[in-house]
Amino acid sequence: MKITSPHALAVHLKDERKRQSLSQAKVAESVGLRQGTVSSFELSPEKSQIDTLFRLLSALGLELSIKSKENAQENNTEHSWNEEW
Repeated sequence: MKITSPHALAVHLKDERKRQSLSQAKVAESVGLRQGTVSSFELSPEKSQIDTLFRLLSALGLELSIKSKENAQENNTEHSWNEEW
């Protein structure tokens, strides 16, 4: 899945949490966060610390991969993203 904004990332993690039938409290407890921190990330990820992201990824059994835009565009010409950040 291609994530292009903090909001899209938060939506994806929230959807994954729900897919796994986990509450915010359960996710938070498993990685030493408060339930409110998980809620804040899901509502306003741009205001969260990077450490929170990695803890949430760990709690959900996910990992983050980063690819070069050039390689991604070569491999995915059908759905190319032209926005520069």
